[in-house]
Amino acid sequence: MSFSGLSLRDLEYLDAVARQRHFGRAAAECGVSQPALSAQIKKLEAIIGVTVFERSPRRVLITAKGEEVLVRTRNILREARALLNEGRERPPLAGPLRIGALPTLGPYLLPSLIEPFRREWPDVELLISEDLTDALLKGVKSGEFDAVLLCRYADDGGILVQHLFFEPFLILHARDRHVEWPIEGLSAQVILLREGHCLRDQVHEACGQDVAYCGRRAQSLEMLRSMVAVGEGCSLVPALAAQSLDRPDGLTRCAAIPDPSIGRDVVLATRRSDGRTRELAAIRALIGGIAANLLSDAPR
Repeated sequence: MSFSGLSLRDLEYLDAVARQRHFGRAAAECGVSQPALSAQIKKLEAIIGVTVFERSPRRVLITAKGEEVLVRTRNILREARALLNEGRERPPLAGPLRIGALPTLGPYLLPSLIEPFRREWPDVELLISEDLTDALLKGVKSGEFDAVLLCRYADDGGILVQHLFFEPFLILHARDRHVEWPIEGLSAQVILLREGHCLRDQVHEACGQDVAYCGRRAQSLEMLRSMVAVGEGCSLVPALAAQSLDRPDGLTRCAAIPDPSIGRDVVLATRRSDGRTRELAAIRALIGGIAANLLSDAPR
Protein backbone atom coordinates (compact mmCIF):
# COMPACT_ATOMS: atom_id res chain seq x y z
CA MET A 1 0.00 0.00 0.00
CA SER A 2 1.39 3.37 -1.06
CA PHE A 3 0.69 6.69 0.65
CA SER A 4 2.08 8.72 -2.25
CA GLY A 5 -1.38 9.88 -3.35
CA LEU A 6 -2.53 10.95 0.12
CA SER A 7 -1.89 14.19 1.94
CA LEU A 8 -2.98 15.71 5.24
CA ARG A 9 -4.37 18.62 3.26
CA ASP A 10 -6.83 16.25 1.57
CA LEU A 11 -7.96 15.04 4.99
CA GLU A 12 -8.51 18.65 6.05
CA TYR A 13 -10.75 19.14 3.00
CA LEU A 14 -12.71 16.05 3.97
CA ASP A 15 -13.19 17.27 7.52
CA ALA A 16 -14.22 20.76 6.38
CA VAL A 17 -16.93 19.42 4.05
CA ALA A 18 -18.25 17.15 6.80
CA ARG A 19 -18.54 20.07 9.22
CA GLN A 20 -19.90 22.61 6.74
CA ARG A 21 -22.13 20.13 4.87
CA HIS A 22 -21.42 22.33 1.87
CA PHE A 23 -18.61 22.21 -0.68
CA GLY A 24 -18.58 25.94 -1.35
CA ARG A 25 -18.32 26.94 2.32
CA ALA A 26 -15.70 24.24 2.93
CA ALA A 27 -13.63 25.53 0.01
CA ALA A 28 -13.81 29.09 1.40
CA GLU A 29 -12.70 27.86 4.83
CA CYS A 30 -9.73 26.04 3.32
CA GLY A 31 -8.77 28.90 1.02
CA VAL A 32 -9.11 26.97 -2.25
CA SER A 33 -11.55 26.97 -5.14
CA GLN A 34 -14.58 24.70 -4.97
CA PRO A 35 -13.61 22.72 -8.09
CA ALA A 36 -10.14 22.09 -6.67
CA LEU A 37 -11.54 20.92 -3.34
CA SER A 38 -14.11 18.67 -5.03
CA ALA A 39 -11.45 17.12 -7.26
CA GLN A 40 -9.17 16.35 -4.28
CA ILE A 41 -11.99 14.71 -2.33
CA LYS A 42 -12.95 12.57 -5.33
CA LYS A 43 -9.32 11.53 -5.65
CA LEU A 44 -9.22 10.62 -1.95
CA GLU A 45 -12.44 8.60 -2.19
CA ALA A 46 -11.00 6.72 -5.15
CA ILE A 47 -7.77 5.94 -3.28
CA ILE A 48 -9.48 4.59 -0.16
CA GLY A 49 -12.31 2.94 -2.11
CA VAL A 50 -15.07 4.59 -0.03
CA THR A 51 -17.71 7.12 -1.07
CA VAL A 52 -17.71 9.50 1.89
CA PHE A 53 -20.38 11.97 0.70
CA GLU A 54 -23.68 11.73 -1.09
CA ARG A 55 -23.81 14.78 -3.33
CA SER A 56 -26.93 16.59 -4.49
CA PRO A 57 -27.52 20.16 -5.69
CA ARG A 58 -29.02 21.19 -2.33
CA ARG A 59 -27.32 19.08 0.34
CA VAL A 60 -24.37 16.94 1.28
CA LEU A 61 -24.90 13.73 3.25
CA ILE A 62 -22.30 11.54 4.89
CA THR A 63 -22.52 7.84 4.08
CA ALA A 64 -22.33 5.16 6.77
CA LYS A 65 -18.85 4.18 5.62
CA GLY A 66 -18.01 7.86 5.37
CA GLU A 67 -18.72 8.31 9.09
CA GLU A 68 -16.11 5.65 9.86
CA VAL A 69 -13.63 7.35 7.54
CA LEU A 70 -14.23 10.70 9.23
CA VAL A 71 -13.54 9.28 12.69
CA ARG A 72 -10.16 8.05 11.48
CA THR A 73 -9.54 11.27 9.56
CA ARG A 74 -10.04 13.39 12.67
CA ASN A 75 -7.79 11.13 14.72
CA ILE A 76 -5.05 11.48 12.13
CA LEU A 77 -5.42 15.27 12.01
CA ARG A 78 -5.37 15.47 15.81
CA GLU A 79 -2.11 13.50 15.98
CA ALA A 80 -0.59 15.53 13.14
CA ARG A 81 -1.37 18.81 14.93
CA ALA A 82 0.10 17.42 18.16
CA LEU A 83 3.25 16.52 16.24
CA LEU A 84 3.53 20.06 14.85
CA ASN A 85 3.10 21.51 18.35
CA GLU A 86 5.67 19.18 19.90
CA GLY A 87 8.54 21.60 19.57
CA ARG A 88 6.48 24.57 20.72
CA GLU A 89 5.04 22.90 23.80
CA ARG A 90 8.13 21.08 25.06
CA PRO A 91 11.12 23.04 26.39
CA PRO A 92 14.42 22.40 24.55
CA LEU A 93 15.64 20.40 27.53
CA ALA A 94 13.01 17.77 28.27
CA GLY A 95 12.94 14.01 28.49
CA PRO A 96 16.07 11.85 28.92
CA LEU A 97 19.47 13.53 29.01
CA ARG A 98 22.39 11.10 29.15
CA ILE A 99 25.66 12.24 30.69
CA GLY A 100 28.73 10.03 30.94
CA ALA A 101 31.92 10.57 32.92
CA LEU A 102 35.23 8.93 33.69
CA PRO A 103 35.33 6.50 36.64
CA THR A 104 37.91 8.76 38.31
CA LEU A 105 35.60 11.76 38.01
CA GLY A 106 31.94 10.74 37.82
CA PRO A 107 31.45 9.31 41.34
CA TYR A 108 33.03 12.41 42.89
CA LEU A 109 31.27 15.11 40.82
CA LEU A 110 27.98 13.86 39.38
CA PRO A 111 26.16 13.23 42.71
CA SER A 112 26.49 16.94 43.49
CA LEU A 113 24.96 17.75 40.10
CA ILE A 114 21.66 15.89 40.57
CA GLU A 115 19.63 18.25 42.78
CA PRO A 116 20.76 21.53 41.14
CA PHE A 117 20.03 20.00 37.76
CA ARG A 118 16.53 18.97 38.78
CA ARG A 119 15.78 22.45 40.08
CA GLU A 120 17.02 24.10 36.89
CA TRP A 121 15.47 21.66 34.40
CA PRO A 122 12.55 19.84 36.06
CA ASP A 123 11.37 18.37 32.74
CA VAL A 124 14.65 16.51 32.19
CA GLU A 125 15.24 12.91 33.21
CA LEU A 126 18.94 12.94 34.06
CA LEU A 127 20.68 9.63 33.29
CA ILE A 128 24.31 9.27 34.41
CA SER A 129 26.91 6.55 33.91
CA GLU A 130 30.65 6.05 33.80
CA ASP A 131 33.11 4.49 31.39
CA LEU A 132 36.62 4.85 30.02
CA THR A 133 37.57 7.51 27.48
CA ASP A 134 37.26 5.45 24.29
CA ALA A 135 33.81 4.13 25.23
CA LEU A 136 32.59 7.61 26.21
CA LEU A 137 33.70 9.09 22.91
CA LYS A 138 32.14 6.27 20.96
CA GLY A 139 28.93 6.72 22.94
CA VAL A 140 28.61 10.46 22.36
CA LYS A 141 29.26 10.00 18.63
CA SER A 142 26.61 7.28 18.35
CA GLY A 143 24.02 9.15 20.41
CA GLU A 144 24.23 6.85 23.43
CA PHE A 145 25.34 9.94 25.41
CA ASP A 146 24.33 13.57 24.97
CA ALA A 147 27.43 14.83 26.76
CA VAL A 148 30.49 13.26 28.37
CA LEU A 149 33.10 14.53 30.81
CA LEU A 150 36.64 13.74 29.69
CA CYS A 151 40.20 14.88 30.26
CA ARG A 152 42.51 16.51 27.74
CA TYR A 153 40.82 15.42 24.56
CA ALA A 154 41.28 17.41 21.34
CA ASP A 155 38.39 18.38 19.07
CA ASP A 156 37.63 16.21 16.09
CA GLY A 157 35.26 16.71 13.18
CA GLY A 158 32.04 15.57 14.83
CA ILE A 159 32.76 16.28 18.50
CA LEU A 160 32.83 19.68 20.19
CA VAL A 161 35.14 19.75 23.22
CA GLN A 162 34.90 22.67 25.66
CA HIS A 163 36.90 23.33 28.82
CA LEU A 164 35.10 22.90 32.15
CA PHE A 165 37.72 23.26 34.87
CA PHE A 166 41.25 22.41 35.94
CA GLU A 167 41.52 19.75 38.63
CA PRO A 168 44.81 19.67 40.58
CA PHE A 169 46.41 16.46 41.78
CA LEU A 170 47.35 15.64 45.36
CA ILE A 171 49.77 13.05 46.72
CA LEU A 172 47.99 10.13 48.39
CA HIS A 173 50.22 8.37 50.91
CA ALA A 174 49.94 6.11 53.94
CA ARG A 175 49.58 7.98 57.23
CA ASP A 176 53.03 6.93 58.44
CA ARG A 177 54.84 7.39 55.09
CA HIS A 178 54.94 11.05 54.17
CA VAL A 179 56.17 11.63 50.62
CA GLU A 180 57.89 14.77 49.33
CA TRP A 181 57.40 16.27 45.90
CA PRO A 182 58.93 15.59 43.47
CA ILE A 183 58.87 11.85 44.08
CA GLU A 184 62.39 10.68 43.33
CA GLY A 185 64.33 7.46 43.21
CA LEU A 186 63.18 4.68 45.48
CA SER A 187 61.78 6.92 48.22
CA ALA A 188 58.32 5.58 47.38
CA GLN A 189 56.82 3.41 44.70
CA VAL A 190 54.03 5.02 42.69
CA ILE A 191 50.90 2.93 42.18
CA LEU A 192 49.10 3.35 38.87
CA LEU A 193 45.64 2.42 37.67
CA ARG A 194 45.27 -0.27 35.04
CA GLU A 195 45.66 0.41 31.33
CA GLY A 196 42.73 2.25 29.77
CA HIS A 197 42.40 4.84 32.53
CA CYS A 198 43.58 8.22 31.28
CA LEU A 199 44.54 9.06 34.88
CA ARG A 200 47.20 6.36 34.67
CA ASP A 201 48.91 8.19 31.81
CA GLN A 202 48.49 11.57 33.51
CA VAL A 203 50.13 10.37 36.74
CA HIS A 204 52.94 8.73 34.78
CA GLU A 205 53.50 11.99 32.89
CA ALA A 206 53.49 14.07 36.09
CA CYS A 207 55.89 11.81 38.00
CA GLY A 208 58.28 11.14 35.13
CA GLN A 209 60.45 8.21 34.11
CA ASP A 210 62.87 8.26 37.03
CA VAL A 211 60.28 7.22 39.60
CA ALA A 212 59.91 3.65 40.86
CA TYR A 213 56.51 2.29 39.87
CA CYS A 214 54.70 -0.47 41.70
CA GLY A 215 54.36 -3.61 39.60
CA ARG A 216 50.75 -4.16 40.66
CA ARG A 217 47.88 -2.09 39.36
CA ALA A 218 44.57 -0.88 40.75
CA GLN A 219 41.28 -1.07 38.87
CA SER A 220 39.70 1.84 40.75
CA LEU A 221 40.66 4.72 43.01
CA GLU A 222 39.05 2.90 45.92
CA MET A 223 41.37 -0.07 45.43
CA LEU A 224 44.30 2.26 44.87
CA ARG A 225 43.61 3.84 48.28
CA SER A 226 43.60 0.43 49.93
CA MET A 227 46.95 -0.42 48.33
CA VAL A 228 48.37 2.88 49.55
CA ALA A 229 46.93 2.30 53.02
CA VAL A 230 48.74 -1.03 53.49
CA GLY A 231 52.03 0.53 52.45
CA GLU A 232 52.50 -0.66 48.87
CA GLY A 233 53.34 2.83 47.70
CA CYS A 234 51.84 6.24 47.02
CA SER A 235 50.02 7.83 44.10
CA LEU A 236 48.57 11.02 42.71
CA VAL A 237 44.81 11.47 42.90
CA PRO A 238 42.49 14.17 41.51
CA ALA A 239 41.37 16.77 44.03
CA LEU A 240 37.65 15.91 43.77
CA ALA A 241 38.36 12.26 44.49
CA ALA A 242 40.71 13.20 47.33
CA GLN A 243 37.76 14.48 49.35
CA SER A 244 36.28 10.99 49.32
CA LEU A 245 39.59 9.15 49.72
CA ASP A 246 40.78 11.26 52.68
CA ARG A 247 38.55 9.52 55.22
CA PRO A 248 38.28 9.79 59.01
CA ASP A 249 39.78 6.28 59.43
CA GLY A 250 43.16 7.94 59.05
CA LEU A 251 44.70 5.17 56.97
CA THR A 252 45.82 7.57 54.26
CA ARG A 253 46.66 11.26 53.93
CA CYS A 254 46.49 13.69 51.04
CA ALA A 255 49.29 16.22 50.59
CA ALA A 256 49.30 19.21 48.28
CA ILE A 257 51.78 19.43 45.42
CA PRO A 258 53.74 22.72 45.44
CA ASP A 259 53.49 22.99 41.65
CA PRO A 260 49.91 24.18 40.88
CA SER A 261 50.21 23.08 37.25
CA ILE A 262 50.21 19.37 38.20
CA GLY A 263 46.70 18.21 37.45
CA ARG A 264 44.30 17.64 34.57
CA ASP A 265 41.92 19.62 32.40
CA VAL A 266 38.33 18.41 32.52
CA VAL A 267 36.28 19.03 29.37
CA LEU A 268 32.72 18.52 28.19
CA ALA A 269 32.34 16.74 24.85
CA THR A 270 29.12 17.00 22.83
CA ARG A 271 28.12 16.43 19.22
CA ARG A 272 28.56 19.41 16.95
CA SER A 273 25.26 18.49 15.32
CA ASP A 274 23.33 18.89 18.59
CA GLY A 275 21.18 21.98 18.12
CA ARG A 276 20.72 22.71 21.83
CA THR A 277 23.68 25.09 21.92
CA ARG A 278 22.29 27.49 24.50
CA GLU A 279 21.05 24.73 26.78
CA LEU A 280 24.33 22.81 26.65
CA ALA A 281 26.20 26.02 27.46
CA ALA A 282 23.99 26.41 30.55
CA ILE A 283 24.76 22.81 31.57
CA ARG A 284 28.46 23.48 31.12
CA ALA A 285 28.21 26.57 33.33
CA LEU A 286 26.32 24.62 36.01
CA ILE A 287 28.88 21.81 36.09
CA GLY A 288 31.76 24.29 36.18
CA GLY A 289 30.21 26.18 39.09
CA ILE A 290 29.57 23.01 41.10
CA ALA A 291 33.12 21.79 40.45
CA ALA A 292 34.55 25.13 41.59
CA ASN A 293 32.64 24.89 44.88
CA LEU A 294 33.77 21.32 45.45
CA LEU A 295 37.39 22.15 44.64
CA SER A 296 37.36 25.01 47.14
CA ASP A 297 36.73 22.41 49.86
CA ALA A 298 39.28 19.89 48.59
CA PRO A 299 42.13 18.81 50.88
CA ARG A 300 45.14 21.05 50.65
